[in-house]
Formats: sequence, structure tokens, C-alpha cells
Amino acid sequence: MTQALPPKTTGLLLGTVMFALGLGLAADVRSQAYPSKPIRVVVPYPAGGNADITARLVARRMSESMNTPFVIENRGGANGGIGTEGVAKAQPDGYTLLAAASGPIVINPVLLKKVAYDPQKDLAPISQILTFQYVLVTQAASPIKSLDDLIAQAKAKPGSLSYGSTGIGGGGHLAGELLAVMSNTRLTHVPYKGSAPALADLLGGHLAFTYDTVITATPLIEAGQLRAFAVSGPKRAGSLPKIPTMQELGFKGFEVTQFVGLFAPAGTDPAIISRLHQEVVKAIRSEELVQKIEVQGGNELVGNTPAEFSALIRRELEMYDKLIKGANIQAP
Repeated sequence: MTQALPPKTTGLLLGTVMFALGLGLAADVRSQAYPSKPIRVVVPYPAGGNADITARLVARRMSESMNTPFVIENRGGANGGIGTEGVAKAQPDGYTLLAAASGPIVINPVLLKKVAYDPQKDLAPISQILTFQYVLVTQAASPIKSLDDLIAQAKAKPGSLSYGSTGIGGGGHLAGELLAVMSNTRLTHVPYKGSAPALADLLGGHLAFTYDTVITATPLIEAGQLRAFAVSGPKRAGSLPKIPTMQELGFKGFEVTQFVGLFAPAGTDPAIISRLHQEVVKAIRSEELVQKIEVQGGNELVGNTPAEFSALIRRELEMYDKLIKGANIQAP
């Protein structure tokens, strides 16, 4: 025999159900109304680098599709850490997003003694936009004509060759450290706040070489301003088909690739995350972005789900922890 609940209990249960339904309805209304104002996309590097170029191309397509302005804000410093921290602490309303490369997400947390954010707890992955690699370049007028020349000079004068990167722990820095370890040489690392200032100093003759992202270096290589020796990934870049991989040149196991992804602050409405994910995927599947980012830029477009991107971040945190400890890479 089923016992009837007291009227007071029934009222409480009904009220709880109605409250929950009300919350769900309110969330649904908010997501349907989104976006109702401009969306700010923080790029945690100076303008001109791979993540910045990618963010601007993707944001423009998303702006057109979502019929709302997207505003890019460059906040460089600390290998992307400064801008990333700002987004991690921002209001989780879907109007402040982060377009970042691997550095502040999977390298800073295992390299630096203190990071003011936890990438797994304070950020909500939306989608990995692409995977990219680096290309080893010198100034076109450099007396260094090949990778063998570079290594020979580094061995003849230990520490005399300097190379630039986007900062301690950046992909270019890790590639340079890996080159030093695998060639048994001592190279001098010079950190910058972004790719553009490092390239400027390379072109100005203040650096011997650098590992720069393929998308930013390719135009300068094609213009005859930079000389390219090798790419850092497991296969050649589509935009530089004549440039061999480091592995092809005898550096077995040499592989440095990173990602660019879109994030929101943790706690952002899942419906908004889902909408943004759909719009990112739509943007990167457009013919314009395929041509500019993949064909011309030498990147590999991805567009995975938030769950898949989260799993990649967990794996890469473990991988970079082993790499950084194994190579004894330390922040100053």
C-alpha cells in the first residue's frame, strides 16, 4: 500500500522541482539570448604570432556567423601566462574567451614553480583549433648555410650562438633545448614576449637562429629574408614541402609540436560552450581558413570536442612534465 505524502512535504517537493525547472529554463533562455554583446578574445601574446593570426581569422568567421563583434585583445608576457590568468579569473558569462597555444596551458604549470591558475580547474576547453610545428631558420645573409654548419659553429664556440623564442618553456625554446641536448652543444636562449620581436631581432642580426612557427616564418622564407633548415614535427609542413624534418636530418625522435585552442573561464554555461564549439568547427571548416591556416600556413586543423581537448591537455601535461624534468629545463 502506498502511503500518501503529507501536504507540506508534497509542497516542498513540488517547489524543489519547479525551482530546478526554473533554473534550467533560465539557463536555456540565457543560452538562446547569447550573444547579446561583443565577445572579447584574449590572445596572451603580442600581435603577429601563430596564435594571434589564427585567433583573428577564426574570430572573424565566428563574428559573421554569430552576428556579433569579436574583439581581439593581445596581452603578452610570461609565455602566455599573464593573459591566461586574466581569462581564468574573468566572469564565466561567455563574453571573455582565450585563444592560447600550448605554453600557458601544458608547459607553464609544470615548468614554473608558481602559476596563478590551474588550466584544468580554471578554464573550460571549447576546442583545439589546430596543431602546429616550428621551423629552424637563420637570417638569409647568415654565414650559417646548413644545420651541420650551425652545429659545427656551436661546438667550436660553446655558448656563442643565441636563439630566440616566445619565452621560457615556449615551443621554440623547447626545440632549441632539444637540439642542444641531441647535438651535444651549448646554445644561448634569449626569451621574448612573442614571435614578432624575436623575428625582428633575428632579421636585425642580433640572433644566430630561431625556431619559429611555420605560419609566421613561411612568408619571410618565401620572400628570401630567412633561410630554413628543418621543421620540428614528424612530417614536412604543407607550406614548406622542400624543407626536411629534423628526423630526416638524423635527429631520430626529435619532435616538437603544439596546439592553439579556444577556452572560456570555468563555470561557463555548458550550452554556451556547446554553441561556441559548433561555431569554431564551422569556422575552421570554411574554405578560407583551410587555405590560409592549413594549406598556406602549414598547420593541421583539428576542431575536436571539449571532452577530447580536455583529454589531450591531461596527456600533454604529463608528457611535458617528463620532458622538462628529463632535459633539466629550469625557469630563471
